[in-house]
Amino acid sequence: MSKHITSLISQNFGKFASKEFSPWFGRIVNQSYVSLMGLDMSEFEKPSSYKTLNKLFTRHLREPRAFSADKADFISPCDSLISECGDLDESYALQIKGMEYSSDELLGENFSKEEKERVHNGQFINFYLSPKDYHRYHIPMDLKILKAVHIPGKLYPVNMPSLKGRLNLFIENERVVIKCETPEQKIFYMVLVGALNVGVMQVSFEPRIKTNASATEQSVYMYEDLHLKKGDDFGCFEMGSTIVIISEEQMFDLHVKSGDNVRFAQTIAKLR
Repeated sequence: MSKHITSLISQNFGKFASKEFSPWFGRIVNQSYVSLMGLDMSEFEKPSSYKTLNKLFTRHLREPRAFSADKADFISPCDSLISECGDLDESYALQIKGMEYSSDELLGENFSKEEKERVHNGQFINFYLSPKDYHRYHIPMDLKILKAVHIPGKLYPVNMPSLKGRLNLFIENERVVIKCETPEQKIFYMVLVGALNVGVMQVSFEPRIKTNASATEQSVYMYEDLHLKKGDDFGCFEMGSTIVIISEEQMFDLHVKSGDNVRFAQTIAKLR
């Protein structure tokens, strides 16, 4: 599979975003981005402290955010817009109102029929991270990672006009599918979906995953004893993108709805 034009565009933009300019020009680039996109920098270092635009994209919080210690409280993994959420109809979730996608196709060929059926009629949440959002993602509850699959693909934009205009957008785009197990042995998937411009998704627990790179075949990584804690930082998007969570049936009581803006550390659901 040759590289799609969206991947080539993203790679070139990534080179610009990673370039360390002279201090005076770097300040102009960073401040222009902050002003143009309307970034709220109140929880972060000043824009001029980041040596590249990419370091500004992937900025860390200056101070950790507090979140509920209740094991049943499921927190948002990121700052984002809930573009859609609700119950799957068998294996179908909503990309946006009126436009379905298949959870089976989203998970891809390296998950078995049984693994896919485990979340049929389950629940889904689509988190859209815009270019102005905090780009790092975090673990939403104490869990065990069982498997990760890197699926190369295209890098179409994932903003609202694109969601409304392109069928199966999440399925066409490059993604990383992470299979998670709760302490009660329930299963849910976190799917990191790439997007136009840079297209890099860092996964700190699996450095072998290299997105928007030379890979053309799917890669599978299995784990036997990988436990992560609620709130753990496990990577970032280099530019805005989407996270999809798909769970077993009736796993959550959702506290959010389509159109809500949420922040990492906010309780968005209660585990049943």
